[in-house]
Amino acid sequence: MNILSCEHLMMFHQHQIIHSVISTTACRRLLNARHITGVGSRYQTTASFPYEVEDISVSDGAPVSLPKEAKVVICGGGVMGAAVAYHLAELGWGPQTVLIDKGRCGGGTTWHLSGLVGVFKPSLAQVKLAKSSVQLYKNMEARGLKTGWKECGSLCIARTRDRMIAFRRMKAQAVSWDIDCDLVTPQEAQKLCPLIAVDDLQGGLWIPGDGVGDPYQICLSLISAAKEGGLQVVENCAVQQVLNQNRKVVAVGTSRGMVECQYFVNCGGFWARKIGKMSEPYVKVPLHACEHYYLHTKPIPGLDPMTPVVRDLDGHIYFRENGGSLLAGGFEPKAKPAFEDGTIPESSEERILPEDWDHFHVLLEQMLHRVPSLGDAVLERLCNGPEAFSPDCKWIVGEAPEIQNYYVAAGMKTIGISAAGGVGRATAELIVNGSSSYDMYELDVSRFLGLHNNRKFLRDRVREVPGLHYGIIYPFHEFKTGRNLRMSPIYPKLREAGAVFGQVMGYERPAWFDPGYASGNESGSKNGLHPYRIAYTNTYGKPPWFNFVHDEYEACREQVGLSDYSSFTKIDFWSKGTEVVDSLQYLCSNDVDIPVGAIIHTGMQNKKGGYENDCSLARIAENHYMMIAPTIQQTRCKAWIQRHLPTDGSVSLSDVTSMYTAICVMGPFSRVFLSELTDTDLSPKSFPFFTFKELDIGLANGIRAMNITHTGELGYVLYIPNEFALHVYTQLIEAGQKYGIRHAGYYAMRALRVERFFAFWGQDLDTTTTPLECGRSWRVKFNRDMDFVGRDALMKQRDEGVKRMYVQLIVQDHDHEVDIWPWGTEPIYRNGKYVGAITTTGYGFTFQKQVCLGFVQNFDDKGTAQVVTPEYITTGQYEVDIAGIRYPAKANLHSPNLPTKYPDKERLAYRATRDIVNDVVISTRSK
Repeated sequence: MNILSCEHLMMFHQHQIIHSVISTTACRRLLNARHITGVGSRYQTTASFPYEVEDISVSDGAPVSLPKEAKVVICGGGVMGAAVAYHLAELGWGPQTVLIDKGRCGGGTTWHLSGLVGVFKPSLAQVKLAKSSVQLYKNMEARGLKTGWKECGSLCIARTRDRMIAFRRMKAQAVSWDIDCDLVTPQEAQKLCPLIAVDDLQGGLWIPGDGVGDPYQICLSLISAAKEGGLQVVENCAVQQVLNQNRKVVAVGTSRGMVECQYFVNCGGFWARKIGKMSEPYVKVPLHACEHYYLHTKPIPGLDPMTPVVRDLDGHIYFRENGGSLLAGGFEPKAKPAFEDGTIPESSEERILPEDWDHFHVLLEQMLHRVPSLGDAVLERLCNGPEAFSPDCKWIVGEAPEIQNYYVAAGMKTIGISAAGGVGRATAELIVNGSSSYDMYELDVSRFLGLHNNRKFLRDRVREVPGLHYGIIYPFHEFKTGRNLRMSPIYPKLREAGAVFGQVMGYERPAWFDPGYASGNESGSKNGLHPYRIAYTNTYGKPPWFNFVHDEYEACREQVGLSDYSSFTKIDFWSKGTEVVDSLQYLCSNDVDIPVGAIIHTGMQNKKGGYENDCSLARIAENHYMMIAPTIQQTRCKAWIQRHLPTDGSVSLSDVTSMYTAICVMGPFSRVFLSELTDTDLSPKSFPFFTFKELDIGLANGIRAMNITHTGELGYVLYIPNEFALHVYTQLIEAGQKYGIRHAGYYAMRALRVERFFAFWGQDLDTTTTPLECGRSWRVKFNRDMDFVGRDALMKQRDEGVKRMYVQLIVQDHDHEVDIWPWGTEPIYRNGKYVGAITTTGYGFTFQKQVCLGFVQNFDDKGTAQVVTPEYITTGQYEVDIAGIRYPAKANLHSPNLPTKYPDKERLAYRATRDIVNDVVISTRSK
């Protein structure tokens, strides 16, 4: 055994390269085995590829000229660009596609990827994309194309009870997601991988269908196959400009000339953000690079080539067999941003970052703890390769909202080959067919605002993003960086009232209120200061905010609750003539030609009938509407609407989200209470449900009041010009004291709407959900002789019947104090057979039971979905699988009647008004 020299030992102690808990022998062997390139205060290992790759160019050395025109230009010759090119060629567009790379194909991050291919992802959409990738690599191997694919399985291990609960939830989800997996004991885990120590383990999850691949081989094989289909590849060609006319791609300027094209695909890896800025308007691709470490040993005698991938999630590490050696890496809880000045070196040699053993030791000590024999292995190198991460730890795909026919496929965060096959196919389908067989709305690039692309925001955010890979993601996870960005004018007052904040689209909104942190409560403050508090749950059982939300819920149902709705998307539409009415009639599935002062709830469907948007429209004037849509739709729905408006500019659109503070007051006393602050008659006859009025409140004027709460309770949403917000808020709080007014956060609103059986876009509704599937067929203008987007698809579905139906399930025999709670994605069983999955959950404080919303299907013996009828729903015996335990549940197809403690005249009047309005609407639709 080699012994460290005195100089090396001194440097070891000075820099604390390895934590003291690691054995001296292990440290010495690892450190002495390193390739030293020079003597200094830091060691430098020799940078080299982690895979045995051929030093070839896909252009085979022959100079390739840039074509003058093409239908599609793909920027980036990594595995993602190669996958898009491959699938375009498969769809017959190979001869019309050119792939350009400023260096060599596969020379970006592809060559140093870990090669892990796991199918379990945070959402069903990502699971389907990853499974598509696995199938692609299997098919390529069958065709004789090298991919390095090896189905060795993966073993995820747990050190804690909560991690095992997460695995039990995953095991339950597996039936919905069609993933073969099994829970294993520590002893069974050790049999699957004898290398690991198991003394501190609770158990594990074995996924036999997972595997590994060679990213570089996959990249070259995809390009090679695409070239056979006619793809042109131009290396050493840098994109300099993406040109558009009327916000539609027309050409790409490069270092080797201009190429006219109709479509552009940004697969630039961690250059994607920079490439996004090469257009006017620039395309937001919020990515920032982090250091990511891969440790490579020299060959280990006797190492089984089918050793499974092991993910020690609580230790933040993974390892795999790689050519007789071990390749190990991880996702440390606090990552280290790379290239913080925003400048990414052009050459691959300059991009290889120096090793930082001080930073890596967090992972190294966990590797040695989990694989004790690693201390006897000889270290070949530590590779520090930068990887790009998005600010929400999700992939970035889809058409850019700024420019038509500009597509993005980036931000794959070290698992590019897991994503490449599916994302490449989906992107190619979007280009060729205009739609994809995958529902990717949650990954769409249009989920971002400009603030997400701020470099300083990204630098701070990516410190915590990589850690999410292996962290336990409890319900309602909140980021701690990038906070206090968007705030309503009443934000300081909400803080004083004890608000605990969540964040959505950068907007701070109260999740719940803790009276212990309210202004003047010394027990909840420190030195009179009231710190900003971030919402948390940190459990799969009864959450710490349960009692606070219960009290807020009670106020909304029995007294008066006040909630900040300011984050909702707010857009004004207008025109000189009837153009705005005509345009909205085409965009909306409901009839929006309503009287001035009325409000209509409508979907905006795609060609398949799915929801592109779910919103309320208030008719402010004859040719003026105000739209209220979900917060997460601010960029997405605006871009979709703009692409369907007349190109002559006859209809104007303005995002007024930041112009108004929205305050919702709800509860049985809200009408009486608000009447004290305005001269306007608020009686049901003068101001019925689902109507709009402009009010004066206190000394303020111009307040758009809407008789709707989005939760089913009596109340109003007040859209207040920002300059009046604090005044109106103060008036509301002061006048509401005698009515027991109480602040209510988003979690209380969620509890109210789940109990009322209200569906929300992005949680229950998505681009594949139709109105007929969620009980909203009466909101579709079937009997109007007018066309609208998705009409044909909905007409066909109406005639043929729906194959899934939205239900509310009231869980029985569940103790909310001690049992694990349902949090979403739980499987639904009918008569013992799997029939669907939960989308949204909440505790029903009136029912005093867990309430789950989701979709039920009717599968035949072959697993094919059949037509679902109301009789099918109401005749079955239902169960909900919560982390492996099935609880009986009662199914509802309609909103239940909720009892109240105080059936006062105000509440009865409200219900009568609502019923009359609904009857009129339904009657009108049936004519």
